[in-house]
Amino acid sequence: MRDDLDEIKRLRETIEYHNNRYYALDDPEIPDAEYDRLFQRLLSLEKMHPESVTTDSPTQRVGTKPQAAFSEVPHRQPMLSLENGFTDQDIMDFAGRIARYLGTQGKVEYMVEPKFDGLAVELVYENGEMVMASTRGDGFTGENVTANIKTILSVPLRLGKPKEGPSYPDLLEVRGEVYIEKKDFEGLNKGRTMQNLPPFANPRNAAAGSLRQLDPRVTAKRPLNMFCYGTGEIRGIEFETHHQMLITLQQWGLRINRPHLKICESLTEVIGYCRHLEEIRDRFPYEIDGAVIKVNRLDLQKKLGKKSRSPRWALAYKFSPTQEITKIEKIDVQVGRTGALTPVAHLEPVEIAGVLVKRATLHNQEEIRKKDVREGDTVIVQRAGDVIPEVVSVITPRRTGLEKVFSMPDRCPVCGTQVLKKQGEAVLRCPNKNCPAQIRASLKHFVSKGAMNIDGLGEKIIAQLIEKGLVNEPADLYDLTGKKLLQLEKIAEKSAANLLLAIQKSKTTTLAKFIYALGIRHVGEHTAITLAENFDTIAALGNATEKDLLSINEIGPQIAESIVSYFADENNLEHLKKLASRGIEQETRPRTSNLPLQGTTFVLTGALESMTRARAKDIITAKGGSVASSVSRKTTYLVSGSAPGSKKKTASELGVSIIEEAEFLRILEET
Repeated sequence: MRDDLDEIKRLRETIEYHNNRYYALDDPEIPDAEYDRLFQRLLSLEKMHPESVTTDSPTQRVGTKPQAAFSEVPHRQPMLSLENGFTDQDIMDFAGRIARYLGTQGKVEYMVEPKFDGLAVELVYENGEMVMASTRGDGFTGENVTANIKTILSVPLRLGKPKEGPSYPDLLEVRGEVYIEKKDFEGLNKGRTMQNLPPFANPRNAAAGSLRQLDPRVTAKRPLNMFCYGTGEIRGIEFETHHQMLITLQQWGLRINRPHLKICESLTEVIGYCRHLEEIRDRFPYEIDGAVIKVNRLDLQKKLGKKSRSPRWALAYKFSPTQEITKIEKIDVQVGRTGALTPVAHLEPVEIAGVLVKRATLHNQEEIRKKDVREGDTVIVQRAGDVIPEVVSVITPRRTGLEKVFSMPDRCPVCGTQVLKKQGEAVLRCPNKNCPAQIRASLKHFVSKGAMNIDGLGEKIIAQLIEKGLVNEPADLYDLTGKKLLQLEKIAEKSAANLLLAIQKSKTTTLAKFIYALGIRHVGEHTAITLAENFDTIAALGNATEKDLLSINEIGPQIAESIVSYFADENNLEHLKKLASRGIEQETRPRTSNLPLQGTTFVLTGALESMTRARAKDIITAKGGSVASSVSRKTTYLVSGSAPGSKKKTASELGVSIIEEAEFLRILEET
């Protein structure tokens, strides 16, 4: 009993400390997942000891008090937090509680939408004019940020009167989330780095810090945006459902996340849509950390009411965290195929978004210096989609004094060659083209699926081939025999024969895949396709000047300079001759105006339901069209899938034709 009460006290103090870091200082020390675990533990203990619950417990209120620098604004209706759920069972328990509370086993309609990772605010409109904007604060009293909110272009200063639907009421309180898109966040941090300012930890942190500037002119320079997701007090109009209310807000000129609002008539549909949102979370141009499930009928919301800190009619289903806390065991340096030296943190294994993470990139010495990362540090590690995990920040209060400062080596850790640093680059490079690490990385790239696609040639086999002197460059792969392969560990006659067959099969490839396989700096799969569409042969590409390359849409100065430099290197030309002598053939797409999509340029944004984006690209190019990565006035169609990014807005501004997936499929069928 005494131990539990002591832990409750410690947890309250710890949570209040992190509340202050998160809400008041906009400088969180721990990821949301760690905070959630602390909060859930406190909830569990207070449930076991209800007599210990006090009115000032973090479980009984929201956030923290506003800063003294802003005037205080009381909310007419409390801005409550949401109860969290983490599993399908939590969703089912939530629905079960609602059914029991309403005293019915009948169907309850839910609305599900993405949960934004930003800063909660309230806008107050009187007779259609915005008169006040405030932060959530402690849920009952917020901070007056009206002048700063007015700098956000997506927030209307006056509501519009729709041609259809009801006119706005005398009083309208709108709740929403202020956020920064991922690409804008990267640009903001890049600018801060150039000014020798500390970077923001994450987009939410950047949005909060930007909105709560004392000088609105500073806020006006920050790329803030806002989605509305609910209301407080409304006078003069009533709605039947939450969804209807949101659609009406949009008619009045307020921004809602309409493409991703979904009405679900069953619990199976609710769980399915939550899973879908989690699967596509990385495709959103902004951060989402969960899905919000709400009872759709407002009369039922009213009947269900609220608990001390959250409404009974809503649940925040939290996705698997993309950030976790772990410890750096050691830091070493890896050498890539271009000779780039990359510091890598070896971590105490930690599960992030369902994947066991053991290593994370530290990028370069400059990043290590800025973040002050040391061996032995406790750190926050982030993983998103297929992106390599990275160390976001150090939790300096957890340092013991035994941590070791790390510095990049002045010689290549693999071959011992003196490393170089080009002007304008933060990366150190090993200039030795015969460095075993570069050879290994180049071979791994050459045989990869997007390049020559030699199935069965994994890292371990490549390492053995290099170690035994059987392969020193890609051309050597085509000189391998069964006898040579049988020298390798765990290679029997059948696996050797299969590997030789895969190598032989790779001799016939496309020009685009061959260009990508060469590993030219800054030339990825998409750029390789663009180059193959504009040059019939590898020789034609090799003879191109920077001026020729810059005339191609999507080829910029950096890529053009890299391509010209590659073909000016005698070693690379010798490498190409060796590959040609091994019988490698590159098929090119026929250049003919008879292809149905000849002359059309597509840009794809968002997820397609009927096919992958890679498959869509293949079909377009097979029919003579081209696929660009960015929208320009030369774009013929922008294909908009689910969760489209900022390209859709750009296309609209440029007058580019925007088509949905159904129209895209119709075009493909008719051509």
